[in-house]
Amino acid sequence: MNKKNPAGSPAVVPRHIAIIMDGNNRWARKRLMPGVAGHKAGVDAVKAMIEVCVEDGVEVLTLFAFSSENWQRPEEEVGALMELFLGALRREVRKLGENGVRLRIIGDRSRFSRDIQQAMADAEQQTAHCSRLTLVVAANYGGQWDMAQAARSLAEDVARGERMPGSIDEQAIEQRLSTSGLPLPDLCIRTGGEKRISNFLLWQLAYAELYFSDLYWPDFKQAALRDAMHDFAGRQRRFGKTSEQIAAES
Repeated sequence: MNKKNPAGSPAVVPRHIAIIMDGNNRWARKRLMPGVAGHKAGVDAVKAMIEVCVEDGVEVLTLFAFSSENWQRPEEEVGALMELFLGALRREVRKLGENGVRLRIIGDRSRFSRDIQQAMADAEQQTAHCSRLTLVVAANYGGQWDMAQAARSLAEDVARGERMPGSIDEQAIEQRLSTSGLPLPDLCIRTGGEKRISNFLLWQLAYAELYFSDLYWPDFKQAALRDAMHDFAGRQRRFGKTSEQIAAES
């Protein structure tokens, strides 16, 4: 955890915040608008999250943009989401670079169109030099997929004779996850009133603090994120130890 103190920020800032951006469709329905309008409005909330994270010194922000299960949604909605995703990749990458934000996209890219795959690669390359904040976008991502691909990679090492089965431990698996090299999430936020993690970063969230907001994603802006961060700062993280042990170490 980082200790920061810009005006309005908590005394203790999580290194890595992960967010499940939920409630776009319900936000739109409440306003008698098509579902895609909620996703478009949600882009402003993404910008607000990036702004706060850069200001407060958060190292990593991971956003659950599109799950592997979201392909089951109506074809028209999926198509609109893909257009929105492609447009955002092309339009926002310059601004990310100007603000020192490095983009990293995790998930199975094989199902995306060639144009989107190329836009992903281009955006990552154009921001590769940035170091102020790492923005991780989970697209066609699932936590079970992530663990399966890590296990498959390690099994291939064993089959090639490059590793003994007994050498596969928690650290070995973690190094093959799509978030390899990043600090584990300290705080996971879900908007929209639901209280589940929906196959998001299943391994990585083992000791994350969970925060649930009733706000729909387009309404979750700077003040809401700082409320979540202040809540996080007030929690005691024990990682299996007792409160007395933690107090003695501080």
